Amino acid sequence: QVQLQESGPGLVKPSQTLSLTCTVSGASIRTETYFWNWLRQPPGKGLEWMGVISGSGSAWYSPSLKNRLSISMDTSKNQVTLQLLSVTPEDTAVYYCAAAKTLILGATTKDSYDYWGQGTQVTVSS
Repeated sequence: QVQLQESGPGLVKPSQTLSLTCTVSGASIRTETYFWNWLRQPPGKGLEWMGVISGSGSAWYSPSLKNRLSISMDTSKNQVTLQLLSVTPEDTAVYYCAAAKTLILGATTKDSYDYWGQGTQVTVSS
């Protein structure tokens, strides 16, 4: 059973960099079995796919975020990290990490993913 746990600051000021961590247990993030995704859900809106990284470290990003988003891996801690630059209040959302056995760029339905973290609320405000 794969378990995912997101962590990070609950409050970030505008123009700062948001850094979130997804700690994975039950599987190595280096495995080729899963792709590690980040999604978010702004208040009152649907899920937005942000990006994904494979076990070999290849990453794909949403075109709308690729200039600000970076996803990487810390294999020593079995963690997947997200960095989002120059945040604005529009980046306020619940952020999720999710594991999928298939690489599907842009998937926003919950059944496209095999495992989900519980999500972490991020508010961008001064």
